[in-house]
Order: sequence, then structure tokens, then C-alpha cells
Amino acid sequence: MIKDRKENPVEGSYTDYLFTKGLDKILKKVGEESTEVIVAAKNNSAEELQYETADLFYHVMVLLVEMDMPFDKIKQELASREGLMSKTKDRDQIEKL
Repeated sequence: MIKDRKENPVEGSYTDYLFTKGLDKILKKVGEESTEVIVAAKNNSAEELQYETADLFYHVMVLLVEMDMPFDKIKQELASREGLMSKTKDRDQIEKL
């Protein structure tokens, strides 16, 4: 649906606004929404977390379309990781954010 909105813009829509503003605006929104997901989780609010996660997913999908990255590539990447050990090492607990 988002790809279709890029190819067939609806003037005045938020999706059209993001594509018109371009990559920097889209990246800014992904960053903002990521922070809002973190805050929602810290607030221990399921309703807020649901709302903010939906916003984040939407903006990430806009980013993928802008970068011509099919969602199937993301699914393939996730599937390729199934059953593999993490490449990251354990880190110390972060005491202050």
C-alpha cells in the first residue's frame, strides 16, 4: 500500500508529505518514533506501546519503500538467522539512560 502511495501520490496525505520531503525527513521520523516506543515501554503502558509501535512500523515501511528495499528481503534476512547464535556478546547492564 505504501509503495502504491509513492507511485500514485494522494496530494495532501501524510505519506505523500513524507515522500515529498525525502529521506532526511523519513529518517528523522523513524528516530522520533523509535524514541517514543522506548518511552512507552518505560512507562509500562500497553496502549501507548501499541500506538507508538504502529507509528514506528509505518515509518520504517515508508523508509523501506523510499530506499527501494522490498519487505520480502527483510523477511529473508530474518529467516536466515533462525537457529543461529547471536554475534553480539553479553554487555554490562545499562544503569542510566
